[in-house]
Amino acid sequence: MNESLHTTDDAATVGPERPELQQALQEIVDSGFAGLQVRVHDERGQWTGSAGVRKLGETAKPPTDGHFRIGSITKTFTAALVLRLVAEGKFGLDDAAAEHLPEYGLDPRITVRMLLQHTSGLFNFTGEVYEDGTIVSGVVPGVGKEWMDNQFRTYRPEDLVRQALARPARFEPGADWSYSNTNYVLARLLIENVTGRSYDEEMRRLILDPLGLTGTVTPGTSPEIPEPHAHGYYGYDDAGEWKVADTTLFNPSWASTGGDMISTSKDLHTFFSALMSGKLLPAPLLAEMRTPHPKVGYGLGVFVEKTAGGGTIYQHNGGFWGWAALMYSTPDGSKTLTGSLTCGDAELDWTAMGEAFEKVKQRLVTQVFGDGPDEQAGPPTA
Repeated sequence: MNESLHTTDDAATVGPERPELQQALQEIVDSGFAGLQVRVHDERGQWTGSAGVRKLGETAKPPTDGHFRIGSITKTFTAALVLRLVAEGKFGLDDAAAEHLPEYGLDPRITVRMLLQHTSGLFNFTGEVYEDGTIVSGVVPGVGKEWMDNQFRTYRPEDLVRQALARPARFEPGADWSYSNTNYVLARLLIENVTGRSYDEEMRRLILDPLGLTGTVTPGTSPEIPEPHAHGYYGYDDAGEWKVADTTLFNPSWASTGGDMISTSKDLHTFFSALMSGKLLPAPLLAEMRTPHPKVGYGLGVFVEKTAGGGTIYQHNGGFWGWAALMYSTPDGSKTLTGSLTCGDAELDWTAMGEAFEKVKQRLVTQVFGDGPDEQAGPPTA
């Protein structure tokens, strides 16, 4: 593992002409998104581009160096931090989580690894969708007016976990796979219990500061987002009336370390390239992180995708009310795709917007990596 982690970008901020990428961005905006910014690093150098608008009613494009809410990409940061602490000998991947979190009454069969790989079976505090289509509401406000009415409410991670643990487990620990934000809030609490320092302090000590990620923020309960940034919008039905709300500012504590971080496309490139190329973790732990669960191809905080041409790419995406974020890399970190989309005023419900986001991902990945993913790799939401 390289002791000096800091990397720099020497390439131009725009890079070589990529008309095919710019055209793809414009077509994505034309499909109903307000705007997007994208950064590509590959054998042709660095390219950044944007399309659409920074804010509805204005003409300025989204800034290519803009900050954005990264949603569930936060999980990759959290998993990397946990693995850094494993490398320091603070605890083991196969330790019982209850050993380090005795106050929560966890099933003693649940390990640290299971938290990172979503195999604990714990109820997802943002809600569950079962194979038969049954939807079970979570412990935080879900969608529409209910979420808007709680936009600035503060949630304590301990309370999110305790309320989730009061719900029936989805399956026995290790018996299956199911995406659960509860796992990653428990990972946060484990980090804080073991180190005696806050999640923010440890994230800065082991990842943000060594990599020079000055545009990345762990916001806690603050609704603010650093300038420059685009605006996100959330469309929803309110008693039969379609409304569109600006969701640029909100208290992200409802997502906690399931999806609360803010970053930039440059910082995501720096982070993911360093992670994939072995600068952050010893080789054995990076191999653990990249070993996929057979059900959906999820490792420890990353999705593992096989492309139609037989290659491999690693990714984690994120999205929630008004925002979506992208982070992809080749195994050696030499080619990356990072960026953000903001929703606009198109009359699309959350399901339709999710489907539109899937098409966006497929289009961009095909453009950058050549043959695109062979199959969908999992949920994009926080």
